Amino acid sequence: MNGKYKAFWLDENKDVVVIDQTKLPFEYETVTLKTAEDAIVAIKDMIVRGAGVIGNIAAFGVYLAVKENNSLSFIKAKAQEIRESRPTAVNLMWAVDLMMKRLNASEENLLEIALEEAIKITDGDVERSALIGKFGCDKFEEIMQQSGKKTINVLTHCNAGWLAIVDDGSALAPIYEAQRRGIEVHVWVDETRPRNQGANLTAWELEKSGINHTVIPDNTGGYLMQQGFVDVCIVGADRVSAQGDVANKIGTYLKALAAHDNNVPFYVAIPEGTLDFDIVDGVKDIPIETRSEDEVKFIRGLSKDNRVEELQIVPSASKCINYGFDITPNRLVTGLITEKGICKANLNAIENMFKK
Repeated sequence: MNGKYKAFWLDENKDVVVIDQTKLPFEYETVTLKTAEDAIVAIKDMIVRGAGVIGNIAAFGVYLAVKENNSLSFIKAKAQEIRESRPTAVNLMWAVDLMMKRLNASEENLLEIALEEAIKITDGDVERSALIGKFGCDKFEEIMQQSGKKTINVLTHCNAGWLAIVDDGSALAPIYEAQRRGIEVHVWVDETRPRNQGANLTAWELEKSGINHTVIPDNTGGYLMQQGFVDVCIVGADRVSAQGDVANKIGTYLKALAAHDNNVPFYVAIPEGTLDFDIVDGVKDIPIETRSEDEVKFIRGLSKDNRVEELQIVPSASKCINYGFDITPNRLVTGLITEKGICKANLNAIENMFKK
């Protein structure tokens, strides 16, 4: 790949250029990351987001630290700061740990080795994404065959496309693969308040790819399932515990409950780096990020005269709380779609697939 991906790429100076996801869908801008601090800001401020891309930029952030100063003490300090930049997405910690393992084993050519390892980690995500797409689309075809339908209606939550995991995504990878196979697919896109990653990012991705989709308010999915308008739900994740509990964007748990009540399959698409084998009970032990209440109080959009504006939608004196994620217990998950195939969301199945 040589450091060229859909969501970010290396420029001629070997700095990292990222699409500013906070500006989509109304403005397309890029930001150049030149230092480890730039990478930290990009992750914290959600200029980049999505578990996979957070991990990728974390890896390249370590590379940028080496580019700044090849003192191992400096690199280690910056790596720890990167590691702590967001608490829920385990891909971030996984990628930083892989980078430091490689650098700690090296005595010279640290910059070359750091760049090589960051590209290797990201190239691996491209391959994993393609395999997730294959296995997930195989499942789509199986569902269609069983139902006798010629179109599959997929409901997804948040954004788990190529803006989130290079270069096809996780939850959207089977949808892109379905398009390549000539399968007629329609996507119900949850808006995903409060940051609207579904309405802003997933819809933008699907529109660019010519995939039929409909944006819906977050509270609509249950009704659609109840009426038989959803054939399968598929989401990504920021962390999955050893027994298959899923941390994903807030609101995912409610979709899983509705899917369970209406016998709609609920799949979670993840690469191996999203698994956290150090946590078994995800409901109790996965840390949940609490973000600024301003994300709830204000909304960004396009005015009638085509100006991008930010508007307050909550009374100034009202308090808000903004949990970034919730936990879906493994009992509500039909299966995990991974680069190694589809497995049940339980301790034994996950260990058999990934630890043997």
